[in-house]
Amino acid sequence: MINKFKDKKVLITGHTGFKGSWLSLVMHTLGAKVYGISIDDLGDNSHYRMIPSRVYSEDIRMNILERDGLIRAVKRIEPDFLFHLAAQPLVGYSYREPTQTFETNAIGSMNVAEALRHLDNNCVAVFVTSDKAYENLEWEFGYREIDRLGGKDPYSASKACAEILIRSYFESFLSTRPNIRIGIGRAGNVIGGGDWAENRIIPDAFRSWSTDTALNLRSPESTRPWQHVLEPLFGYVNLAMDLETREENNGEAFNFGPKTDANLTVNQLIKAIGKQWGGSSKEVILGSNELFKEAGLLNLNCDKAHARLSWKPVWNIENTIYYTTQWYNEVVINNRGIEVTQKQINQYIEDYVRVIVG
Repeated sequence: MINKFKDKKVLITGHTGFKGSWLSLVMHTLGAKVYGISIDDLGDNSHYRMIPSRVYSEDIRMNILERDGLIRAVKRIEPDFLFHLAAQPLVGYSYREPTQTFETNAIGSMNVAEALRHLDNNCVAVFVTSDKAYENLEWEFGYREIDRLGGKDPYSASKACAEILIRSYFESFLSTRPNIRIGIGRAGNVIGGGDWAENRIIPDAFRSWSTDTALNLRSPESTRPWQHVLEPLFGYVNLAMDLETREENNGEAFNFGPKTDANLTVNQLIKAIGKQWGGSSKEVILGSNELFKEAGLLNLNCDKAHARLSWKPVWNIENTIYYTTQWYNEVVINNRGIEVTQKQINQYIEDYVRVIVG
């Protein structure tokens, strides 16, 4: 089933980011010809910089706000599959740079949709947004794809805006183009090796502990549905394969989240990870978030993906914690490299085939 990508051109926007770099190696492992478009990477210790250059057929530096250049690049590549991950992904940063956040996340997504309008070849596109695109009412029920979009902070609002723009392009232009099929993937609270972004719980923890300093938890009692980075990525893969085969889900949005037993508070997650961390310091300070407002509770209902894509989580919360901590132990403490990521991808594919493909 997942051999659909062999020798296909797969274009990933935001390939230098956390999720984009993992997806690049996943697609290479599945035999695809991988193309990347991204404005930059995250510095010397970024996960992208660990990936061999041979993984990419072409590695392009471009801002997705450069609409004309983006259109030309997409037309020239003629991708069979496009995964749009390029984004400003940080809630905290969105408070400092709200204009840039809205431009990148909303207008950038519109530019990708505009580029699809100019394609003559067959292409399946998956737009990755966020669980934070939902208007968060702090209820205990999982949000469904039919629930209202919204957002109080600039990041969340920008993702809701992106979805409105994508939907408008689909209804106005792309739904009548038989060569283009699109889907939207919503996921959040993704953890895993190689994430070094600011104000994210896992990189904050390993940065603190690897330098023997205490970790200050901003919102220790906030509850999240934690999932390993490979879970939503293979959700997007599942969606792309479905769209390539049939038209039923064209233009639809899907949630990709873990089982409810993966809902832990920030403090519970850090305690579980601390038990497996091989470094010396595990000191934690329980604080309060004075930097920016964060949601206290956010869950997803993934019944639609289960029913219409035959998708379900493969790794449970114990696997998620184990493989996340293993990556940082191997790379930070034991100085191992990209082979750790590759080994985890290989293991996930084996488990995916067993659990989902059967």
